[in-house]
Amino acid sequence: MSVASTRAQAIAQILWELKKAEKLASLTSIATRAGFSPGANGRTINTLLKTVRRDWPQLQWWRAVADNGRVDEEQKSYLAETGFESEPVEDGSFAIKSFAAQLMIWEDLSEVVD
Repeated sequence: MSVASTRAQAIAQILWELKKAEKLASLTSIATRAGFSPGANGRTINTLLKTVRRDWPQLQWWRAVADNGRVDEEQKSYLAETGFESEPVEDGSFAIKSFAAQLMIWEDLSEVVD
């Protein structure tokens, strides 16, 4: 199995976690959780998300949001369908309303003490 397909599978699993939790995650946090760098300008993570969209169309790829909370029209539409609100920002684009409150927080299970 190639590195790209292993990474795409890791992202697919993270998207499934996000769906179950009804949360969003930044591109950088998804890449970090999957164990790799997002790449220059998020190039690696964006390429892998394209693979996920192609290979696992049932997954909610649109839960992976730019680190600044900005979304395009297509992503905004999908997010609105599941109750996430967006608001216009100064450059005419849109950002997720209360972005930080919508983000998934993964606990570091290695630090949990019984």
